[in-house]
Amino acid sequence: MNKQDIIKTVAANLEVTQKDAAKYVDAVFVTIKDAMADGESVNIAGFGKFEVVEKAESKRRNPQTGETIMVAAHKAPKFKAATALKEAVL
Repeated sequence: MNKQDIIKTVAANLEVTQKDAAKYVDAVFVTIKDAMADGESVNIAGFGKFEVVEKAESKRRNPQTGETIMVAAHKAPKFKAATALKEAVL
């Protein structure tokens, strides 16, 4: 399923146009992205938790050259699924 499939499903479930559904879906994604950009976590009950984690500086190996390189410390997005979502998938 991709973004367009999600928009079609939302439009059908809410009985709105796909154009309106696209606005709703985009609004949710932008809200999550903006919150994470500000360093906030986003908890959606029954679905999961989106958060930003700090990754420490680390040594990595370039697979093409075999050279060891240092990767600078950085932030990365993380998602942890809620128990209800995990159980629904099983």
